[in-house]
Order: sequence, then C-alpha cells, then structure tokens
Amino acid sequence: MCISVFAWKIHPIHPLILLLNRDEDYNRPTTPLGWWPNGLILGGRDEQAGGTWMACSRDGKLAFLTNVRETLSRSQLKSRGDLPVRFFTSRKSPKEFGEEVLKEADQFNGFNLIVADLCSMSMVYITNRPMDGGLSMEEVSPGIHVLSNAKLDTPWPKAQRLRRGFEDALGRYSEAEISLKEITKMVMNDTVKDDSELPGIYSREFEYLTSSIFVEADTASGRYGTRSTSAVVLTTGGAVSFYETYLENDAWRDHKINFIIQTDKTAP
Repeated sequence: MCISVFAWKIHPIHPLILLLNRDEDYNRPTTPLGWWPNGLILGGRDEQAGGTWMACSRDGKLAFLTNVRETLSRSQLKSRGDLPVRFFTSRKSPKEFGEEVLKEADQFNGFNLIVADLCSMSMVYITNRPMDGGLSMEEVSPGIHVLSNAKLDTPWPKAQRLRRGFEDALGRYSEAEISLKEITKMVMNDTVKDDSELPGIYSREFEYLTSSIFVEADTASGRYGTRSTSAVVLTTGGAVSFYETYLENDAWRDHKINFIIQTDKTAP
C-alpha cells in the first residue's frame, strides 16, 4: 500500500522533509537502502520486479510512488516501480517526464507518482486514476502533503491523522536540524486503527487491518505490513540525508546515507 507525508518548500533549513512507510508482503524479496550498482541511484530495491518505491539520484532527482487502491490488478502490465528508475536515467524535467508517462499510463496498474528535481526545486504529481478520464499531472504547491492510496491529499482518516502527527513533529523542529530517526519513530509508527470511514474497496476486514499508519496484518497469503520506513531531508546547501529503518529476518535494522547533490559545477 504505502503512505507518505512531506513538507515542500516551507521549512527554513530543509526545503524538503519526506517520510514514507512501505507496506508489502513480508516474503517479497527486497534490498534495503543503498547505492545501486550504477552508482547513480540511492534507495531500496524491489528484487521481484526490479524497481523501487522511493529513491533519489546523485544529481538531485527524487521520486516516490504509491499504488492506487482498486479491486482489479492486471499482472501482465508494466511494473510501476520502474517509473522512478526511468526518471533518474532520463534527462527530462519532472514536467517533461510526467508528460511522457501520461502517454503510456494505460500500460500500468493504478499509481500515484511524485517526481522532483531538487536543483531546480520543481515537483510534479502524476496519476493514472480514475480510469475514466482520470489522467492528471499537477505541480506540487509549497506546503504539507499526504500521499496514500488515492489522489494526493485525499482526506482518508489515516492520512489526516498522519498530517496532524507530522505537523506536531515539525513544530518541534521549526528552526532546527531534523533528527531523522526521531521523527520517523514519532510520526510513522502509529498503529491506531479506525473503522469509521473505510473506503469500501477491499474487504472490510483487510481495510480495517490497513487503516493504521504503521501496518501489521495476518492475511490468507501470509504476513503483510510495513516493511520499512524511509526519510529524506534536503538542506538549502544541497546536502541530502536518506534514512531507512527496515525489517530483515524478523529484526529491525536502520542506517543513514548522506551525500551532496552533484551539479555540473560540483561534478569532478
């Protein structure tokens, strides 16, 4: 499923603060946060389909996505996780890439995709749902946004709860450096479930189990839930910190990678 919350161009020190929970089957093979063999992409990797749910690149590109909650999923379509990888390896701006994706949007199951260029400070949101004329792309405005499994900023109860928790946490860091480990634990570990306004797309039991921000569920196909929590912060000087805490062999581990965005001026 996945859910994310982010602050865009509103913090005096960090123009981007992004948190994301990745929800997935526990048995789906995954590589945790790290530099990919090409040395360009930093993020986790879905070893089953080969893509990623959230990553960034040395030259200041960022992308993350969520699936759209829907009953029909066609296995023969292209992998949504490949979209961020394509963005990183393209020379296109976020808007140009979004226009390219919309031309082939029917070749993917439902997705919400956000792509950004942290050098030009441009960010766009792209979705291919609803299917009946729902294709859309829009520039992301400065502010706090929540992306779950419907359109950006859809006010589902868990999304509203996540926004409030994030706003409270940001209040503690109004003009200070962000502690990634602390803020992810503070905001993304909420296991409170709420059955008052379920979307009514999947079974009521499954929707209740996934109504929390941090998901833990036993399903007929096995364990399902939050496999990792990721956080990215950008400073005004172009420094990026990428933190991930992830489940591996029934134990939670974490690590952080820092780098400076390489522009044409800074590249060797």
